[in-house]
Amino acid sequence: MTAKSLYLDHAATTPLLPEAREAMMRGFAVWANPSSPHAAGRAARAALEDARDRVKRALGWPHEIVFTASATEALALAARHAKADLAAVSSVEHDAVLRLAGEAVRIEVDACGRVDPARCGTGGLVAVQQVNSETGVVQPLDRVAAQVRRSGGLLLADCAQGAGKLDLPDADLIAVSAHKFGGPIGVGALLVREWALLEAVGGQERGYRPGTENLPGALAMAAALEAGRDWLGEAARLRVMLEEGVQAAGGEIVAAGAERCPTIGAVRMPGLAAALQLIRFDVQGIAVSAGSACSSGSMRPSHVLAAMRLGERAAAETIRVSIGRETREADVVRFLDAWQAIARSVRTAA
Repeated sequence: MTAKSLYLDHAATTPLLPEAREAMMRGFAVWANPSSPHAAGRAARAALEDARDRVKRALGWPHEIVFTASATEALALAARHAKADLAAVSSVEHDAVLRLAGEAVRIEVDACGRVDPARCGTGGLVAVQQVNSETGVVQPLDRVAAQVRRSGGLLLADCAQGAGKLDLPDADLIAVSAHKFGGPIGVGALLVREWALLEAVGGQERGYRPGTENLPGALAMAAALEAGRDWLGEAARLRVMLEEGVQAAGGEIVAAGAERCPTIGAVRMPGLAAALQLIRFDVQGIAVSAGSACSSGSMRPSHVLAAMRLGERAAAETIRVSIGRETREADVVRFLDAWQAIARSVRTAA
């Protein structure tokens, strides 16, 4: 009999919340194009602007919002159309940023994956993420922002993993993605401190993003954010429980000394490659990952762990476990039972 599935890969994507699903269905009923001038179009426009205002309130963002199809699109929009060239990126940024970086300076990180804010004052557009998707490490963005502004630059923050879980940082441009906090895949946003920071490209979203707006997605995004984050205290407790169990079984915690998002942990099982760990967990119905979802399919070495100077062998033995709103203590117990059994088999075979 196939084991009941246990999903511990919420950093890749997390289930659509019932509130978000209901909001999407209401949005599909408002079928007109929000850019059309007739009555049906105006009704759709009103619903879209209501969603925009609700997203702002839920995120505590009093400035501007451009709806996009993803955080990846939002990052590209910022990198290509900010009124400052992309000058520097942290060495642990998501691939979505590194693909855009070109000759931009790579800002080194310490052994816990944290940037030194003093190295961020390069001028121009500086991209530093809020939460690393592989390790959960939280960057000191308030200090980074102060340094960037002293140099006359702009701060672009990838908040795909932090939005809806942590307070937003003091950044000029922020990318978020709805499916990371219980909204649907296919909608995200670029938060903009003021329109003057971006070059208009024509089309919808006040001329900053062409394409018909995804009204159902925007409504669902707002509903997911409004569901709140009171579950995060329990998530933090469960991550500590999981990591203590891993350590008791001979495993190691990556970046244990850094501030980390309560939902993400990177754990090493010495002696067994991450790819084999994923297979063994999957056979038991447990979904975890190695690295970020956008790169784990290739199973190539993690640039994040390499930048942290973790060591080739240790990096190759590290997986990511990420907790969601639905995760319960019994799930952590089940994962630890599987971890301990796999670790014992590795020691026995050695």
